[in-house]
Amino acid sequence: MAEERERAVVCLSGGMDSCVCAALAARDYDACGLHFGYGQRTEERELKAARAVADKLGFKDFLHLRIDLFRRIGGSALTDAAIDVPKAPEEESIGAEIPVTYVPFRNAHFLSAAVSWAEVLGAKRIFIGAVEQDSSGYPDCRPAYYEAFQRLIQEGTRDGDIVVETPLIRKRKREIVALGLELGAPLDLTWSCYSGAEEACGECESCVLRLRAFSEAGIADPIRYARTESANS
Repeated sequence: MAEERERAVVCLSGGMDSCVCAALAARDYDACGLHFGYGQRTEERELKAARAVADKLGFKDFLHLRIDLFRRIGGSALTDAAIDVPKAPEEESIGAEIPVTYVPFRNAHFLSAAVSWAEVLGAKRIFIGAVEQDSSGYPDCRPAYYEAFQRLIQEGTRDGDIVVETPLIRKRKREIVALGLELGAPLDLTWSCYSGAEEACGECESCVLRLRAFSEAGIADPIRYARTESANS
């Protein structure tokens, strides 16, 4: 009889970073995936990717939560139809300022739900694939953000011993691709595009960062793109 492992909650968006983070979690824990539908443009496509990744990695549970507040609040190109998803700027300016695709304080809501579920499951680890260095400049992808949230967990939960793991936060995107290949993470099932649902656009910041990471890692990205010129120029 196999030895029962500790449980871990994994915030699983369906994107490349969360997939690699999920592979790390599934290697060492009985992973339980938590996915959020929050009115984002590619909501259905992201859910499909997240479920596929969880199934491939043998997750023990999968919880899909739908929250409406970000769509109603607006203020982000990901949730507000009145704001267009922009093409990626020049390479050196990605991350220089907070872009319109930032969803205000989003990760705090995600982490709060993850902590609540972890308390119910008896899980002591929460994994999230936040990346600081090659991200788009989102403030909720910085190490200090997670250090502060860790203090909140210590003060505001029953036992105060749940730990938020951010194993990718200081890695470059190309390093994440390489790690994913080493772990056998199903990167072909992931979805990173901010605007496309059938084919990735190849032009938004998320697509460009992803394509550049695969190129720098010397590996072809396994998903389909409508355009890749901007990413490969």
